[in-house]
Amino acid sequence: MNIRKAILSFAALTASISAFGQITVTNTQTVQDLIENVLIGSGVTATNITVNGSAPAATMIQPSASYFNQNGSAFPIADGLLLTTGAGNVAIGPNTSGNESNPLGTLLVADPDMDAISLANLTNGIVIEFDFVATGNQLEFNYIFGSEEYHEFAPPNGGVNDVFGFFLSGAGLAGPYSNGAVNIATIPGTTTPVSINNVNLVTNQAYFLDNVGGLAYGTAIEYDGTTTTLTAFSELICGETYHIKLGIANAMDQGWDSGVFIEGGSFTTNPVAFTFNSYAENDIISEGCSQFGNLIFTRQGCGNENDSLIAYITYGGTSIMGTDYDILPDSVVLPPGTDTVIWQINPFEDGLIEGIESIELTIMSIMINGDTIYSYGTFYINDVPDFDVTASDISLFCITDSTDVFAVPDGGFPPYTYSWSNGETDSLFNFMPGVNGSTDFIVTVTDVCGYEAIDTATIVMNQTLAIDTMLSYPSSICDPNGAVSAFVSGQTGVPFYNWSGPGANSPNFVDATVFQDIPPGWYYFTVSDDVCELEDSIMVDVEPGAIAAGSASPNYGCAPLTVTFSNSSQNAVSYQWDLGGGNIINTNSTNSVSETYINSAVITLIAFDALDCPDTTYISIVVDPCGCTDPLALNYNPIATIEDGSCVYPLPIVDAPNVFTPNGDGENDLFQLNHQFAVEIELVVLNRWGNVMYESTGPNPAWDGKVKGNVASDGTYFYKYLARGAGGDEITGHGFVQLITD
Repeated sequence: MNIRKAILSFAALTASISAFGQITVTNTQTVQDLIENVLIGSGVTATNITVNGSAPAATMIQPSASYFNQNGSAFPIADGLLLTTGAGNVAIGPNTSGNESNPLGTLLVADPDMDAISLANLTNGIVIEFDFVATGNQLEFNYIFGSEEYHEFAPPNGGVNDVFGFFLSGAGLAGPYSNGAVNIATIPGTTTPVSINNVNLVTNQAYFLDNVGGLAYGTAIEYDGTTTTLTAFSELICGETYHIKLGIANAMDQGWDSGVFIEGGSFTTNPVAFTFNSYAENDIISEGCSQFGNLIFTRQGCGNENDSLIAYITYGGTSIMGTDYDILPDSVVLPPGTDTVIWQINPFEDGLIEGIESIELTIMSIMINGDTIYSYGTFYINDVPDFDVTASDISLFCITDSTDVFAVPDGGFPPYTYSWSNGETDSLFNFMPGVNGSTDFIVTVTDVCGYEAIDTATIVMNQTLAIDTMLSYPSSICDPNGAVSAFVSGQTGVPFYNWSGPGANSPNFVDATVFQDIPPGWYYFTVSDDVCELEDSIMVDVEPGAIAAGSASPNYGCAPLTVTFSNSSQNAVSYQWDLGGGNIINTNSTNSVSETYINSAVITLIAFDALDCPDTTYISIVVDPCGCTDPLALNYNPIATIEDGSCVYPLPIVDAPNVFTPNGDGENDLFQLNHQFAVEIELVVLNRWGNVMYESTGPNPAWDGKVKGNVASDGTYFYKYLARGAGGDEITGHGFVQLITD
């Protein structure tokens, strides 16, 4: 904030009392007079002044260059230079027309820099240029752009409209315009030129004011819309010469006038510049917030770094020094080599409701050439501000939902800090209740002045949708006849059900609470209504199936060998013996059967359950002619045999237990095959879903019932094996084993 801006801030606060005034516009000075006596302040001299490229034109009165005065109206700039596309008197309020124009301003503009920022050919307007020597390190002045082309030619309606620009060139500047100039009439924080297309009701709205019917300024001005008060700014190199071009022009047509109001006295550098900073708008600080309002005095000008500078200060305004704020010195001194002196303002918190009180400063500085100049500044003290915070109260209806818990401060001064009762320190955090009920979070918000506000966010979870019960019925391995069902309550609207699970006959989904004729395995149920979705799962167990088991006595001997086969199958109602040589016996009895063998053989026993689901086992017998003398076969005597003069190695014989108890008691803790004549066994154990629980190869592998270090769940497991004899013969088999830990 510069001094002039401080004064204007106070004017903005009091504008309401003069809302029915009008600005005055006079067109009695030459352009040179307007530059030297209105725009330029103390310590700066403008040279080489031209109008639309003509030096003589600068010594004349031009309709598009006028002096304006606030005249007690609501317009926020006190006075200054008004540049217009037509005659300046169009700017005088009130707003009574949507397309006011005055053809007296007929100077044609042909400028490459203005053309570069225009969307159409330029017509009438004015371009003023001049040189000046920087007597300070910065150039800064305030301006407001207004136009009758609002809103007819502004987005979303328009495309082509009037333009203006402030093009500055000189040492240290490297822009895209003539002589490396930069346009300093841009949207704050960007390089985008200020224009009707770029500042309006839909684009960069923060910098636009609607004045249709006098909405923004009462009766002060005619223009249908304006920018807010903006600041043109550039760093300068002290002592260097700069060139500035101030231009405005119509595009395509010569109607719907536009104007730019430039604050008077902007081009000046005081020996000691005064600024004020605070966290509040309009240069207002609050009682009890002393650490955030500073008076800043800065050395200005060129070649005075080694001098002591002094400025004398007098105080006025509605506040009282020593009562409303602490005592301040009546002068500020910047010693040699010191660029900046900062005073901290300490406004007292007195507990009274006084409204906004002003502190007005008059600063007298002495220029290097001996001139005495005065600067003025105003800032304000307000009562302790209202400060509140609103924390979110939210209702959820599905336990799987989450929400952002947040707090919104109202009043005080940012930045804010947040402290939640659960330890969070941001303005918002995500929370998932997970269960029905109410959860409270207390938030304490502290603003930059240390003021606190407290509120409570209440999150209520009220899910009504529920899966009350899940039931399942077992299924056979060979005949899918199981079923699952779910009982749902609390639904809103018409629910949708979805069953999915294993098995070839399982579709992608079943929209029902019951799913029938399904194989064993895990089944997954989803129900969704108008507000929520839930999931659950249930296991369909395997119905006990037939387990084929048998043994031979004896299972080896010399030919001819008569063998009796016993049937120890479980859960079966019928059986089929294949004793070899075409001898097949079908029976419903578990009675033993016999057969006589000359050669070794493998006998098959198939057991069928009530659903005719089969299970098969194999029984091997070895018949020895009792005459083999091969040294290797001697290891298998008396069961190695001779056929055609060669030793025949016996086939492996394998059977397995149907139950084991891996509970660590030292009894039946391992599942291991019983075998004869096998030199190597491959054993694989699977669960009911086909997942491998154990797999190993060796002389006689044994499963301890563990998977990844943990004992598997109780239940029925499927095993299969391959047994390899010394002669390379292989047999395979499979069956079920029951794992019990209790």
